[in-house]
Amino acid sequence: MRERRLGVPLLGAALALGAMGDVLFNGRALGLNVFLFAACFAAALALLLRVARAPAHQGRRWMAAPLLLFAAAFAWHDSPLLIAANLLALAGAVALGGLRRTNHRPQDASVSDYATGLASAGAGTFAGTVHLLAHEIPWREASRNLRGARTAAVGRGVAIGLPIVALFAVLFAAADAIFKRFLTGAVPSFGHPASHIVLVILIAWTGAGLLRDLIARREDERALPADWLLQRVPPRLGSTEIAIVLSALDLLFLGFVLVQARYLFGGAALVEARAHLTYAQYARQGFFELVAVSVLVLPVLLAANALARDRKRLVRGLSGVLVALELVVALSALQRLRIYEQQYGLTELRIYAIGVVGWLVCVFLWASVTILRARVRRFAVGAVVAGFAATAALNVLNPDALIARTNLTRPHVDIAYLARLSDDAVPTLVARTPALSDPALRAELRRRLASRRVGNTDWRSWNASRAAARAALGR
Repeated sequence: MRERRLGVPLLGAALALGAMGDVLFNGRALGLNVFLFAACFAAALALLLRVARAPAHQGRRWMAAPLLLFAAAFAWHDSPLLIAANLLALAGAVALGGLRRTNHRPQDASVSDYATGLASAGAGTFAGTVHLLAHEIPWREASRNLRGARTAAVGRGVAIGLPIVALFAVLFAAADAIFKRFLTGAVPSFGHPASHIVLVILIAWTGAGLLRDLIARREDERALPADWLLQRVPPRLGSTEIAIVLSALDLLFLGFVLVQARYLFGGAALVEARAHLTYAQYARQGFFELVAVSVLVLPVLLAANALARDRKRLVRGLSGVLVALELVVALSALQRLRIYEQQYGLTELRIYAIGVVGWLVCVFLWASVTILRARVRRFAVGAVVAGFAATAALNVLNPDALIARTNLTRPHVDIAYLARLSDDAVPTLVARTPALSDPALRAELRRRLASRRVGNTDWRSWNASRAAARAALGR
């Protein structure tokens, strides 16, 4: 009965979000529109929770802040990789909202709670609308209401008022050019109606499914209950098998750390004599491989401690050794980047890889005071918060502007690469071009900047970096 009472307002909210999404996104770049849509989604969720008389506890209360924060970042920066990082943060916010098994305390949720919450929310986003349309909309009652006197009165009011409003809008547009520009920008063009219809349906469908999942109070109300996923977790293993795996990894990591201590930290002469590579080449050669190692150690560590069914102290001890050695490996990766950066500067991939390594260092240190001290349920929330903090730090750092500032002072300047950076870097490039000592490089950078074009100026796609780039290029 409760589901049928919520079905109509939920469907109405989803259709409104679909229409809003078409107005904000169709044919336009990402910018202010992402924040506006996220704010409308949060408002719709709050309204539906009120209609459902459902408490905003568990992860739903904590979801709104990161959702709106990282949606607002789309109106700040223009870098594609930073946009991808912000999208991951939005997924983390949805994972918070998807929690249902934590006794109203997200800080006590385990890694499996977050993972299954996100999986359940994702499944509900695409499959929940099917259940909504099939079982939760009172179609017969709705059809009777459509034939009622009130519906007819509403239809007559719209029919009479629409041409009157259109007449005054045309007159105002003719009287003021600025109002006309705002009006034509706000009213969608239906030159290609199929694209508008498809976008409205797609956004309404996914919005209805996600909203339905987020307002569900119990697991059995969701399209894919997290309990069903947890039943598929593999059986626990004995400590002997896990200890063998961890011991072998500890020995391998120890061997690598000993080599690093001698070669990477031993100076350029030793590397060039033994490896037949320049110090910068040697440093560059293994950076991304070490980042991959750091990323892969985390699931191994989590799985080992989650699957152990006995002698957990031994498993935690071996895990602690692995964490300590991994921190040295992470330090080696950062040292490699520092050596290479002194000669050749930074790139986007290296900046974001540093962000990943920094996040992993925080996560491993947090694991040392949670997982390795039998406080497993405190680990997940720390990892999620660290992820939010790392993404926020990248937004504040402005990687493309940092790359421009750094690379213009290095011995080897790749003008073509710098000119391909996003609009985040343009004000820095414009300001620092006169300081280039090489006249040929200075002329080449000016030529590339002069031929650059800044994207969409529609208010829905407004972005601070694009506005600053447009002003800098105009000067």
